[in-house]
Amino acid sequence: MEPYTRGKLGIIACESSRHFAEKVIEQLKKITEKEKETNGDYLIKTKETQFSNTEIKTELEESIRNKDIYIFQDVENKSNGFNVNDNLFALKTAIQAAKMADAHFITAVIPAYPYARQDKPKTREGISAAMIARELEDIGAGRVITLDIHNEAIGGFFRKAILENLRASKSFMDYIKKNIGLKDLVIVAPDAGGAARANFYAKKLGTKLALIHKERDYSKTSTIENMELIGDVEGKNVFVVDDLLDTGGTVVNAAKKLKEKGADKIYFAVSLALLNGPAVERIEKAYKEGFITKIIGTDVIFHGKDFAKKHDWYEEVSLAKYFAKVIYNINRGISISRLLE
Repeated sequence: MEPYTRGKLGIIACESSRHFAEKVIEQLKKITEKEKETNGDYLIKTKETQFSNTEIKTELEESIRNKDIYIFQDVENKSNGFNVNDNLFALKTAIQAAKMADAHFITAVIPAYPYARQDKPKTREGISAAMIARELEDIGAGRVITLDIHNEAIGGFFRKAILENLRASKSFMDYIKKNIGLKDLVIVAPDAGGAARANFYAKKLGTKLALIHKERDYSKTSTIENMELIGDVEGKNVFVVDDLLDTGGTVVNAAKKLKEKGADKIYFAVSLALLNGPAVERIEKAYKEGFITKIIGTDVIFHGKDFAKKHDWYEEVSLAKYFAKVIYNINRGISISRLLE
């Protein structure tokens, strides 16, 4: 192996993302063992403090000079009482601390890119997704790693930093092959925006494709005016693929529409299972009524240690190995293009 060109790899885990960062570190150690490299103590010791007036700061408790630093943050994790903006600011204090401590490279690992749905103006409003991009790179991030971003055009908002958009598709397709099977399976796009993603799954798996057409009321949050199905799902197992699940309204309505059209078992795979507001209650009810078979999420979003055990309708696939491989390749100067397909 050639000498490192980016510096020794180090990981900073913001408190809201420690659950996932530690999983990735375990996978990194397995990769380096396989490559017969010396394992490092990747996790950088830090201290995250929230003051009584809600201000937040991050302190580094060891030197990171000339290291290749990856800062993990789960902005959607509310288990510690933080909201998205609190978690985002904690991330920014960690990036700035790493910059001031003379890290060689700084990468922000944010599986759920904040404000991704505010990517284009529909009325008199700003483009918050662009604002976040500028803030992250101005503070010191040279690269941002995210997962199935809501709109890939967000990469164009960065002027200097690089956006790496990872995809959960392989993990979900492995789940299908292992747990569902391809017989009588139809891949469904939940809206026109997800058609390309669903088509990718259908081509890779050799299955049929269907599309749900949604008419939204943009004057209200998470409100669908009308929903129609294009394609045949009668007597089929249905696998709906989407980038995120927020309040659960669309999922429940889609499941009811699919059942109305004769679908048998209905699965939803979402890269970012946010499960905000009434989502859990809505899905629980739809599951008991027989509309939803399973929601499959990923472990990049933390819902609590025993969430999956408490809810039979929820199952999680781990992306820690995937993220670890991407980070390892970037640090070693190895192409990641195949990992992004």
